Amino acid sequence: MTSTSVAARQSARMSSAVPVCARRWYSAEPLPTPGSAAAADPKITAIVDQIEGLTLLQTSELVSQLKTRLNIQDIAMPVAMPTGGAAPAAAAVEEEKPAEKTEFSVKIDKVDAASKAKVIREVKNLAGLNLVEAKKFVESVPKVLKESVPKEEAEKLKKALEALGATVLLE
Repeated sequence: MTSTSVAARQSARMSSAVPVCARRWYSAEPLPTPGSAAAADPKITAIVDQIEGLTLLQTSELVSQLKTRLNIQDIAMPVAMPTGGAAPAAAAVEEEKPAEKTEFSVKIDKVDAASKAKVIREVKNLAGLNLVEAKKFVESVPKVLKESVPKEEAEKLKKALEALGATVLLE
């Protein structure tokens, strides 16, 4: 038995039972490249050649017509906010209508040394931290405890923490 006949049998056996992606691991044959001339349909190749000859405006019109005919919806792409031009516009909106702030950040500014243990327990319960994390949090004040809290809840948190001996700011 020759080595070529063994290789031919192995290749035939692998091609029928194993998918192309797994065959790559077992054989040295290259994977088919996308867009290769051997696998391309002549009709598709002709369409690609025609699209290749279009200008940018024609291509844009082709895309919009395909979207309408095939009922493809546009997907909103995330866009970076301009830094220079947006600031004056935002300032003009604020000057027109001064809105009352509805969401606050609860920031612990200082903690009395005598009531530190009570504040640590309260921070542990409020923030869902374990005891060690709560202790590190309280020792590293001033720090924001909660952000984007409604006004009523922020005032409740402030009263509770101040009753325990912490100085709290609402920002």
